[in-house]
Amino acid sequence: MNLNQLETLITISKTMSFRKAGEVLNLTQPAVSAQIKSLEDEFKTVLIDRNQPVTLTDSGRVFLEHAELILQTVEDLKQRLADLNLTPQGHIHLGTTTSIAIQILPRVLSYFQNQFPLIKTTIHSMTSSQIMQSVESGAIDIGITYLFEKHPALESSVLYYDTFELVVSPEHPLSRYRHVPIEKLHDTPLIMLSPETAGRRFVDQIFKQLYITPQIVMELSSSEEVKRMVELNLGAAIISKLSIANELRLGTLQMVKVNELELSHPVGVVYKSGRYLSSALHQFLLDLKGMQEIHFIGSE
Repeated sequence: MNLNQLETLITISKTMSFRKAGEVLNLTQPAVSAQIKSLEDEFKTVLIDRNQPVTLTDSGRVFLEHAELILQTVEDLKQRLADLNLTPQGHIHLGTTTSIAIQILPRVLSYFQNQFPLIKTTIHSMTSSQIMQSVESGAIDIGITYLFEKHPALESSVLYYDTFELVVSPEHPLSRYRHVPIEKLHDTPLIMLSPETAGRRFVDQIFKQLYITPQIVMELSSSEEVKRMVELNLGAAIISKLSIANELRLGTLQMVKVNELELSHPVGVVYKSGRYLSSALHQFLLDLKGMQEIHFIGSE
């Protein structure tokens, strides 16, 4: 057995075709077939059902799990060896929400990439709950998200604090008020974040505690989408204060204070407990944790 054979099996499982796998791996179809046949002979089992479309057998699915683990172990080994030259380098997969990415990542990544040009960063946009799951499963290396809940399998560090605020268009009836009681939201059409987002879970909790049934006219997956709809005066919304800084300066949105929403929420970095930290990841975490809060929430 060799690593090329494992890569071939994994590629077949994704493409469901010997021919397509060959194209991906730059191999002829006979070469792909020969590699799989060699594996099957060595382990005395059938790994692939060759009917169209090609699928893995039960043995093949078990083999696939171990093949992926073996290749991941090899990648970890390569990274550890590369780290020996003491120059932070590598590839970081970072997960965060759309609003946080727009708020802080341009400043953070600009600084970081100027300091460490050999480190590549890929940003994955997802909800807070997806970030936690993806960090725990290893799908992403680190996440930057709201730290509403403690996860025993994850390490976390607070970077800065945010609040959620009621915002309206300057043409909205509530725009003439600087402050309103939360009961006013009983009869105010609201544009809400989708239920799986951290902001929506917070708002739902507040409404439930105060027996408020909101008039939801629209649900959207990101604060950026919500802001655009509020600017069109299609409803009011409750979203991150930091995410509306630019709109407040431009006057396209107006913030209305609601006492019950005035709670500070920590935003921080999360990563899996006990995992090996490559030089790139170690340096990125070190720099993030060392930054003062003003670096995240200061004006552009």
